[in-house]
Amino acid sequence: METAFQIVNTLVLPQWLLMIFAPRWHVTQWLVRSYLIPVLLACFYVYFIFSGGPLDFNDFGSLAGVKRLFSNGGDGAVLAGWIHYLAFDLVAGSFVLKDAEENNIRHGWIVLPLFFCFMLGPIGLLLYWLVRTVKTRKTT
Repeated sequence: METAFQIVNTLVLPQWLLMIFAPRWHVTQWLVRSYLIPVLLACFYVYFIFSGGPLDFNDFGSLAGVKRLFSNGGDGAVLAGWIHYLAFDLVAGSFVLKDAEENNIRHGWIVLPLFFCFMLGPIGLLLYWLVRTVKTRKTT
């Protein structure tokens, strides 16, 4: 499990660094548009989410059920949850980069939101929403 944890963490780091420090490089652009890394993470996710035995999808309907999923699923379930975070935080960061480019928002304005997408996904998305709202506001 520890090896898989290290692999998935290492897998996302290059794209995050490229999005922050080399956003216009063709490799960065390709990674962002292809979603290759989130798709690779999804493969790991499928393995770990189903390797602990059958899922009871009713458990997703309550906090107690989700706690039960993590408690009964052991390390594999926790690792699957972590991979879920990594994948969707990276998708959110990719969205931020693409959307900022489409809206002509200078990269300097999105470095902090990208960092927070990496560390605390929804906070980064919220920060970007604030930046986008201010930077795309029409003045009349």
